[in-house]
Formats: sequence, C-alpha cells, structure tokens
Amino acid sequence: MVGERFPTISAENLSRKRKELPKDFAGQLNVVVIAFKQDQVGLLASWEPFLEDLEEEYRGIRFYELPTLSSSYAPIRWWIDGGMRGGIRSPKARERTITLYTKKGDFKKALNISSEDDTPVMLLEEGVVIWRTEGEYSKEKFNGLRREVEARLGDRKR
Repeated sequence: MVGERFPTISAENLSRKRKELPKDFAGQLNVVVIAFKQDQVGLLASWEPFLEDLEEEYRGIRFYELPTLSSSYAPIRWWIDGGMRGGIRSPKARERTITLYTKKGDFKKALNISSEDDTPVMLLEEGVVIWRTEGEYSKEKFNGLRREVEARLGDRKR
C-alpha cells in the first residue's frame, strides 16, 4: 500500500550522526530499503548500485539502508553498529546506513509491513510512502521506481 507515514524515530547513522526520521531524510524523494534480518543484507546490496545511479541521475533523490532491530538491542548498539561499521568502509555508505532500534511491531504496523521476511523498498515524499515493492532487485521493480521518480523529478535531471 502507499500513503503510510514513516514513523518518527531517533536514530544514528554509521558515521555516528544523530538523525530524526523522517525529518532528516535529505532528499525531496527518499528511497528506504529496510532489513529486519542479517541474511537480508544481500537483498539490500542488490539494490545499491542501481540506487546510487539514480542519485547521480536526479537532483533531489537520496537513498538509505535501514537495518531495523528491536529496541531491546539498544543497550548493545555500540557493539552492533561497530560490527556493521567494520564491514562498511565507504564513508558514503556509512552516511546512508541508519540503524533503527525500535518497537518493531509498531514500526511494521505504521508502514503496513506484514512480515519480517519481507525487505521493503519504499519511495517517500515528505515522509509519506508514494511507491513500494519488496525483495531483491529486479529490472521490473526498478523500472517502476524510475517511472515514479521521473514523474516527480523529471525536470531535475543532472
């Protein structure tokens, strides 16, 4: 579904910068890729080169990787985020990776996510979901995203 509002969450990216989401998403349009499980990292990575190209093509679009964990893990976030930081060397990737420690049930309900087996990919405008899919990258899914971006930012090509 579309039309859901991204919930307000205080978080930190892997560059240790505090973020208030969705307010601190930097683009006019923002793509968020959400992972609930460690084995979904490959699904995140499948989208990465295509989303990086989209950022290069259009002014006004940004993308974020959002590993999402239960708030019960917050006391050891230093260890979890440190492990992720060690595996992600790129400063740009560290900037866009924001670990969410939250009440996952409330988070999933707000965004109409039915299962943690899903890896949602959402396009947000002003914190509202305007397009969505899930799972690994495919050309068909990406073309759907590109059409939505083109409709909204077509005049903002670089």
